[in-house]
Amino acid sequence: MYISMYEADVFNRFIDCEGRFNIMRNEKGDIKSLMELYEAAQLGVEGEDILEDAAKFSSERLTAWSACFDGTSTASKINHTLRHPYRKSLARFSSMNLMSNEFEAINGLEKSLKQLSTFENYMAQGIHRQELHHISKWWEDLGMAKELEHARDQPLKWYTWAMAIFNNLSLSNERMALAKTISFIYVIDDIFDLYGDPQDLNLFTQAVKRWELDSIEQLPDYMKKCFRAVYRVTNEAALKIQKKHGFNPLLPLRKTWGDLCSAFLVESRWFASSSGSENFPNSDEYLRNAKVSSGVHVVLVHVLYLLGFGTSSKSSTTLDDISGIVSSVATILRLWDDLGCSKDEGQNGYDGSYINYYLNENEGVSVESARDHISSMISEEWKRLNMELLRLDRSSRSFQKASLNLARMIPLMYDYNQNRQLPDLQLYIKSMLVDYYGDRVISWVEIS
Repeated sequence: MYISMYEADVFNRFIDCEGRFNIMRNEKGDIKSLMELYEAAQLGVEGEDILEDAAKFSSERLTAWSACFDGTSTASKINHTLRHPYRKSLARFSSMNLMSNEFEAINGLEKSLKQLSTFENYMAQGIHRQELHHISKWWEDLGMAKELEHARDQPLKWYTWAMAIFNNLSLSNERMALAKTISFIYVIDDIFDLYGDPQDLNLFTQAVKRWELDSIEQLPDYMKKCFRAVYRVTNEAALKIQKKHGFNPLLPLRKTWGDLCSAFLVESRWFASSSGSENFPNSDEYLRNAKVSSGVHVVLVHVLYLLGFGTSSKSSTTLDDISGIVSSVATILRLWDDLGCSKDEGQNGYDGSYINYYLNENEGVSVESARDHISSMISEEWKRLNMELLRLDRSSRSFQKASLNLARMIPLMYDYNQNRQLPDLQLYIKSMLVDYYGDRVISWVEIS
């Protein structure tokens, strides 16, 4: 699947006698070929200059063609390719776009393909709605929403992450376990941002690191309840993994929670006061810690073990092997999150933004230029992610796919429009769940 595995002469048709990419003269063929070239360029890794040139060339030309065909279906297809290339898009999101638009007949089978897609979608919806019902009931019975009235109460959102990451319908238990895990990343984040005082937050972090129920007696009731729930959910996940795969990964799983709380604690100390900017980090320090506070390491370490990896019995893939993947996906998430931080889910807490530190360190740079810089950083991180995925053992494909799906889901979760809405996420959830949840889905997406 990686373009670097192909012969370089596949690009010769785009290169002139001076070695530069050039425009073809056939209008229809030009657009189609440019779209294919742009898609291929998304598979690049660091150091592949020809693919960097291909991405820039095809993007510029497609943008120009889009302007020429403004308001037409051609412009719509071009814009979708530029915003959602296959490599960086969920399979379901790509197929949804394909089936909702006219596409070229394949031996007259387009009608059958659409029928098959519809049948598959109905089958998936039945499974997903059962799982979502389970997660919603679990969350309601837990009572955390009543305990923490100002924290996020979004079981649909947490399940949507898990649904995208584990898109194999057979992984029902894994999806539900991961959704519960993801819920506590958000809950603990809100505890640090909105509720805890410095002393309690420090005690909470130490309790999570020790992983002992006896160590929480000095904590407020809401922290006790949160820790007990995290403790129970994580231990249950570890036991299920042991039963299915023959290995209990409790130690590395619980360590992810300790690392997460430590990162949140660092941020809470940085932003405890709105004055004293000398206590704030620089952009590199912020991003280093923010990659951990993103919670991506919690998700991907759980994914690794839920899929049965991390042990010599199934493959050679270990925690050390996935560190680069975790770092790249976490960077992509944090930078996307910070691009939309001014519209961040209606929260009252403040946990910093890379864009603010970048502007402070680069006087005279406009906000728009800073946003362009962050977008470029995201593109570079995708190249690193492509390379890290190439390095993994081939037997780890299900983990590779899950990691990619996590990265692919990020823009849907954070690409806010001017009305503080997530239109692409709305379309995605409509296609997956709207037949069952209807207006509840739309309500959540519009306030996120």
